[in-house]
Amino acid sequence: MEISDDRGQATTGSSSTSSSIEGGRATAELAQPLVAAPERATHRLRRDVGFVGLLFASLGSIIGAGWLFGALYASSLAGPAAIIAWLFGGAAMMLLALAHAELGGMYPVAGGSARFPHYAFGSLIGFTSGWVTFLGAVTVAPIMVQATLLYASNYISSLMTITDGRPVVTAKGYVVAGTLLLLFCTINVMGVRWLAETNKLAVWWKLLIPAVTVVVLVATSWHGENFSGGGGFMPFGWKGVFVAMSSGGIVFACAGFEQAVQLGGETRNPRRNIPLAIIGAMVIAICLYVALQVAFILALDPSSISKGWGAVSFSGKGQLFGPFAGLATGLGLGWLAVLIYTDAIVSPGGTGLLYTGASARLTFALARNGYIPAPFARLTPRGAPLFAIAFSFLCGLFIFLPFPGWQQLVGFISAAAVVSYGMAPLALGALRRQDPARERPFRLPAASLLAPGAFVVASEILLFTGWAVVWKLIAAILIGYGLLALSTVTDTSERTLSLDWRSAVWLWPYLLGMGAISYLSSFDTRTPSSVPLLGLHGPRNELTFGWDVLAVALLGLAIYAFAIRSRLPAEQALEYVGDVTAEEPDAIDA
Repeated sequence: MEISDDRGQATTGSSSTSSSIEGGRATAELAQPLVAAPERATHRLRRDVGFVGLLFASLGSIIGAGWLFGALYASSLAGPAAIIAWLFGGAAMMLLALAHAELGGMYPVAGGSARFPHYAFGSLIGFTSGWVTFLGAVTVAPIMVQATLLYASNYISSLMTITDGRPVVTAKGYVVAGTLLLLFCTINVMGVRWLAETNKLAVWWKLLIPAVTVVVLVATSWHGENFSGGGGFMPFGWKGVFVAMSSGGIVFACAGFEQAVQLGGETRNPRRNIPLAIIGAMVIAICLYVALQVAFILALDPSSISKGWGAVSFSGKGQLFGPFAGLATGLGLGWLAVLIYTDAIVSPGGTGLLYTGASARLTFALARNGYIPAPFARLTPRGAPLFAIAFSFLCGLFIFLPFPGWQQLVGFISAAAVVSYGMAPLALGALRRQDPARERPFRLPAASLLAPGAFVVASEILLFTGWAVVWKLIAAILIGYGLLALSTVTDTSERTLSLDWRSAVWLWPYLLGMGAISYLSSFDTRTPSSVPLLGLHGPRNELTFGWDVLAVALLGLAIYAFAIRSRLPAEQALEYVGDVTAEEPDAIDA
């Protein structure tokens, strides 16, 4: 495993010229003088983000307010074996992160998650990946704003109200939420440097509070017998471990590492920084989550697990702000509880800021690929995608509206976006064959084994989300295709978009296969769901635990081989790479 420094990047004030031949295509990159033509500068992204800024972008997205509840949810499903679930879940997500690390180093472009599949498999697969990734990203910022309001309503009750047992934003809260979202958008419009520097402050806070919580709880309360109490170390067996990875939120707690990829076109020395940022963020986050889980188990009063780990609960502010706040209060650590209350308000805001920028850059990427109208790819003189940011703002305002059942839909979209992670190892396997000569500052070792393994991991994660998510995912993709058709019909430009049907032939066997297995599987029987019109009520638990996991593994391996065989011809793949990197950004010194 090797990461090499990229010395070929242009820097401001230099006059050197570098040229290389990559994958049969000659490219030339000329360093620009300090004073560039205004016309050119307004159409360029700017490399204003250094390594720390990129690292913190991924880390700030991985670590949100979810840490407040993650340890409780995981242990309620797996007991003390939740530690194993965190290690397994972290390892699974790390494997997917490594695939992104190689691709991000090879192709440092904005909105990379929507573009790598486009390079390898063409427009239909590229749009599918970009659409699902966009849905996940654009909903996170308003969700985080609503989380901020929910915790703040403990002090300002007029921000939220309870309707049908669910918190709903009031008229006053809607104004506050809109103002916060507008602030996030304004920071993004001011340029990526403002985004990175503002995020650094938030991430330092988001790291400090969980770290302090771990140290203080371990030093104050130590009940080692809890590791064997409440039914033993693994009271729910191995299924409990796998269920904790999905329903316990472990996998999704580790999501967000791709932020370094989305900002890849705006960092200095991207071929070194992107892989290091992705890998570094994952290592730090996994270590922190495992430490929090251990501290939670040790700090619990043994009487709390006398009826089993599934019965552990907290009341009062511990119910609203999570178990760590409840533990701190019970141990007389009022100052720590106050810090946790504050973090519950601050952390979601930091995550919302990042995802506002991520959704805008994914919109930018979709426009660059020709899937949506070209104005969304326009940049300001500061290198910010203004139209895309404005669109994210409007989407956020819409999501704030109190539609019945809307929150369940938003939650599904955020969870289902994990399917886009599976596109990266597919693209990696294809591009290893299509573009073999391109420089790879980070090269995934044993990729012929790990890439299909990563795709299988992503498929298993999708299985773990349950039938209620999988069928809605398929429906969301169909809606996306309708919007793509509408955009194509109404586009008055001279752009032509080939859907590359032949290279996408594997997609529907994969989605329908996943749908069938999920329908028959044992995940997640606690939240059954029925498909409107079709009346398919599942999951049916006919493929019992173990067999459903095996079925998905076999399907994943078969589809991986099918997809690699269906990839674009090398010449066409290189043509797409050349087209979408045409906005190669200027290098800006810090």
